[in-house]
Amino acid sequence: RTWCVAKPAPSDQLLQSNIDFACQKVDCSPITSGGACFDPNTLMHHASFAMNLYYQNNGKTAASCDFNNSGLIVAANDPSDNTFLS
Repeated sequence: RTWCVAKPAPSDQLLQSNIDFACQKVDCSPITSGGACFDPNTLMHHASFAMNLYYQNNGKTAASCDFNNSGLIVAANDPSDNTFLS
């Protein structure tokens, strides 16, 4: 399996833009206040969740994880334990 996560050190503005874009296309309710994946409440974690959900629902292609060159496809241990990506 592969996942799409935010690259280290993108700007907060870009992370928020990624969240806004992805959440128009997929259900991001788990990262809203009170949602199962709200904590940790950081832009990085929320963006990675939204970006990965978009990636998973749009063919798992390089293009679906690009996000203005701020996405990174990882194929390692399941990162959901730390970032609620699944």
